Amino acid sequence: MNGFPSEWAIGTVYLPPVLVAAALGLLLSWLTARLMNRYRLSRFLLYPPGVFVALTIIYTVILGSWVIPI
Repeated sequence: MNGFPSEWAIGTVYLPPVLVAAALGLLLSWLTARLMNRYRLSRFLLYPPGVFVALTIIYTVILGSWVIPI
């Protein structure tokens, strides 16, 4: 591997790896927020939408660093 990020091809559409990592991070944070709401854990948070944004950023960075090479 040459160390440079490569695009993801879906059919004839090329997607940058940052977009794929951000989409997966958004999906994971949405799932986490749903689980927190289901088990009533979000009542302990001061501002749940801010936690959702923070989770999106954290998951995107983790996916971009370790799972999808950016």
